[in-house]
Order: sequence, then structure tokens, then C-alpha cells
Amino acid sequence: MAEPHLTETVAEILAAYRRDALKPQDVVARSYAGIRRHADPAIFIALREEAEVLAEAAALVRDSDRTLPLYGIPIAVKDNIDVKGLPTTAACPAFGYRPAKDATAVARLRRAGALILGKTNLDQFATGLVGVRTPYGIGRNLFNDTLIPGGSSAGSALAVAAGFVPLALGTDTAGSGRVPAAFGNIVGLKPSRGMVSCSGVVPACRTLDCVSVFSLTVDDAIAALKVIAGADDADPYTRPRPVGAVGPMPDGVRLGVPLPGERLFFGDKRSAEAYDAALDKLASLGANIVEIDIKPFYEAARLLYEGPWVAERYLVAKALIASAPEALHPVTRQIILAGAHRTAADTFAAFYRLEELRRGADRTFRSIDALALPTAPTIYTVVQVLDDPIGLNSRLGTYTNFANLLDLCALAVPAAMRDDGVPFGISLLAPAGQDAALAGIGRHFHAAAGLPLGALDRIA
Repeated sequence: MAEPHLTETVAEILAAYRRDALKPQDVVARSYAGIRRHADPAIFIALREEAEVLAEAAALVRDSDRTLPLYGIPIAVKDNIDVKGLPTTAACPAFGYRPAKDATAVARLRRAGALILGKTNLDQFATGLVGVRTPYGIGRNLFNDTLIPGGSSAGSALAVAAGFVPLALGTDTAGSGRVPAAFGNIVGLKPSRGMVSCSGVVPACRTLDCVSVFSLTVDDAIAALKVIAGADDADPYTRPRPVGAVGPMPDGVRLGVPLPGERLFFGDKRSAEAYDAALDKLASLGANIVEIDIKPFYEAARLLYEGPWVAERYLVAKALIASAPEALHPVTRQIILAGAHRTAADTFAAFYRLEELRRGADRTFRSIDALALPTAPTIYTVVQVLDDPIGLNSRLGTYTNFANLLDLCALAVPAAMRDDGVPFGISLLAPAGQDAALAGIGRHFHAAAGLPLGALDRIA
């Protein structure tokens, strides 16, 4: 078996396969051994039997082409995305069902040679950025177990950051594919809306939802995106958007950042300092830092939970709330029930305002190529979030909630380890269709940051 440190990323694992230094069975066995050692039952909701996945890996070796783009790559899937043979619960046991087929994104992963290990924990119905709104336990933050893991895709991010899998699927409506990436020192890619089919995904806000990717490197995230992207007749919201080729970071790329007086960190000086350092690093790499008025983006972010999009969340759980409201997590139920009382007039008023904000965002992007923002303004302890579950969650979405409303793609990348040992990340955002351009910037920045991959230096 190849040396562990040579086979952490998708690219490294595939290279080891090509030189016959490793077999898919070896990688699967190592994944399960790591899961057992770590012993956190709150990462996976459903984990396939190791013998079953080993048999699948052996069949892959026997019957499949080793040039498949994700040949023998173990992958975890958020438990609001259908995987045939495993229940889908969306972290609500009373809602659970057994899907007859894979979600489109999962089916495409399988065709590319990937091996699905199991389904991961999440904030119930993907409603939250904290990772604590689940009956399946709170996953341990890998850097400080008093802190939240971030959500809603908590389990998927933890599985990648801990090195159990090099790739995982999440979803992202308000930041669920980016905030837990920042708290786990990994990459979180939120593609352009409609680039990846949501067929077989339990909706949060169907008009905004995106399937997202967690990985240790930007290149690995793009490799996965190229596999799962593409139009799908089963999802009318998909759009024909090619991923494109990832090039180098352009010299002089214009990165928009908030005016100093508009930067929100809620008293977290460490995160503020880490953001300043990240901007200095970007400038040293050739970026042109452009200060912009960020307030319209903040207003769009507030619309997500103040406007009619909460009603979309209500539609998903409407029948369950009517028959067994106690089956929902109390915080999730409180948020979703707010969507039951929106009027058509409220909806159109929000649509009108959002369209004005979109035009303002378009004007901003005439003077910049992308935004470079903190992924999250701060991080909280589990105790703090349990004491103020809605207020603190709202703060975490400061720099993420507006992305899908404004039709932006986003890439969260690690930026630094703060002096208290907590990771800090930034996000790059640009108009839809610029996914590859963001990857070119993010790849260069991540390499220059010189950070360990995820928490692999901490996981025995």
C-alpha cells in the first residue's frame, strides 16, 4: 500500500492507482479504519457496510476502466440527497424514505467510478448554518470541540476535513456548502445555480438550491464538478452551463472588498485580522483590491429569511407539520412555520426589491471581477448557539446568504489558522458562469496560504 501522505487528495489517489501502488480496496479499508478510530457517530447518519463497499471496489477493479475520472474515489453524500439503498432522512426520521434511485448527481458520480460510503449529518431540512439542529448528534469540530462544526452540510465537511473521504457532496442555499468548509479548513465549491441537477435532492428553497462539493483542494472540487455538472430533464431548473477550463490567476484581477466601515465581524478581532492578512496576500499575488459599498449585498442577504423564500421551505415539510409537528427540531419548526403566513403581495414586493438589488450587483461587477469576502464573520461555541439559535445563525450568513438570490457562483477556500488554532477562510464570488475563473484565483491563493489539508495533521 502506498504511503498515506501521498494519497490524501483525489489527484494523488488516482496517480497511485495508475502506477499500481494502490487499489480501490486499500483506500476503502483506510476510510473505514479512520472512521472507526475517530469514533464520532454524529458525522454519518447512514454508513454502508464495509464489506459491501469493498466488494463494489473489487468489481470496479475487475470490470471498469481505470481512466474513469473518479475511479475508486470514496465519497460521502449529505443526507438530503438520494442514494439508492440508503434512507434519505434530511435529519428528520419521521420524514425519511427509501429512494428508488440515485439522485442525478450521485448517479453521475457512480458512472465516473466513485464509491459511495454513506450519508452524512446535517441541520434538519438543510435549514441552518450551525450544524447543531439535528437529532443525530452534533459533530465535533476538528479544531476545538467546544465550537460548532458549521452547517447545514456539517457531516460532509467533517468527513473531508478528517480525511475519511477526499470528496463529499453537500447542498448550498444560504451558505451550507461554504460555512462548514471554512470551519473545517477545506474547500467548499458552490456552483452556479442550475449547473448541477437537484433531481433527487430534498428541496430547501427549490428555486435557489445548489448541490455543492467539499474537497481538500480546488482542483479536486473542479474534478468533481465536471462529473456532476450538466443539464437534466428531471430538473427544470438546470441550465446548460459548461464548467470551463481552469487557468492561472490573472495578474491585476479586480477583487471587490467591503469598505472598512462596512466589514462585519461582530467583535471577532481575530477574524478581522485574518481577513486583512488574506487581502494583503491576494494583493501580493497580483490582485487589485477594490473597496466597494457592500450594503446592497447585505440587504439581499436579509431577504432570504425575511422574504417569501421561507415559504419554499414550508412546502417541503407542510404535510409533516400538519400531521406530526413535534417530529421537527423545534428551531427548524419555528423557522419553517414562518413561511406559512406569507402573502402573494409580500412575495411580489420581495421579488421587486430583489430585482433592484440584482441590477445594483450587476453594476458593481462592472468595476470588479469577483468579490473576496470572509466566508463567515466569526465562529461560535455550541453552547452559544443553543442559547441563541436564530440570532447567531443569522450572523453566520452575513457573507453567504445573498449568493444564490443574486445568481452568483462561489468558492470558499482556507486562508489562515488564527492564533487560537481556529481556521479562517475567504470566499470568492462572481456572476453565474464564472466558476472556472474563481477556481483559478482560489487555487493560487490556497497554494500560497501554505496550510495543512483540512485537519489531517490533527487526525491520528
